[in-house]
Amino acid sequence: MTTRDGRSPGEDSEQGDAGDDDAPHPAGVRGFLRDNGLVLAFGGLFLAALVAQAFAGCAALNNQLAADQLETVGLGDYLTSSDFAVDVMENWQSEYLQFFLFVFLTVWLVQRGSPESKSLRRIGSESDRRQRVGRHADGDSPRWARAAGLRLWLYGSSLGLVMGAIFLLSWFAQSVAGVAAHNEDRLRSLQAPQPWSEYIAGADFWSRTLQNWQSEFLAIASMVVLSIYLRQRGSPESKPVGSAHRSTGVEG
Repeated sequence: MTTRDGRSPGEDSEQGDAGDDDAPHPAGVRGFLRDNGLVLAFGGLFLAALVAQAFAGCAALNNQLAADQLETVGLGDYLTSSDFAVDVMENWQSEYLQFFLFVFLTVWLVQRGSPESKSLRRIGSESDRRQRVGRHADGDSPRWARAAGLRLWLYGSSLGLVMGAIFLLSWFAQSVAGVAAHNEDRLRSLQAPQPWSEYIAGADFWSRTLQNWQSEFLAIASMVVLSIYLRQRGSPESKPVGSAHRSTGVEG
């Protein structure tokens, strides 16, 4: 039997494997690698991509400098240049904007049939009992989850707030590095440099910004919609293979 939103009566209870803490735990390095596999894998991919970007970006800059009959730069100089910094920061700010918006918007917005959405009956910040805060906190709940007032609000919003803060800092860093890189190009063309306030209202800054934003928004929308109808067995980002398309907020 299913409810009107396609979930079975027991599906609105907490998801997750409560027995993970009691599962057999390999000792030493093996246990560390298993318990931190996602962070280590993506951390390694991040570093590999960043190194590759440094070499490719340095080569691209040197091609441009050589075409302009200017002196080329070494990898060390490129890594401390505004050209490298702006390319990195414009990607970081868009990624953290994506996370910030997704964390906050999924509190209030739902998508029927998507595992990226919570149940249609749980729209909003939910009850203290459901969130296990205040007097409903468990013995192993974080200390601030047992608090009240401002401390509880801060902790209850901390993920989105940190994502938002990183977005703003990296976006500001992009603007600072961007105006420096932009002015270096202008000086090579014997043009006067632009002040920061002029640059952030100009085409170069917004072109760099919006070309990243549109791709992030498209990726999120695609994931939300495609996960309604497509499956990946064993992934928490997918519904179980046999779940109905209309089932919402169910993870595999």
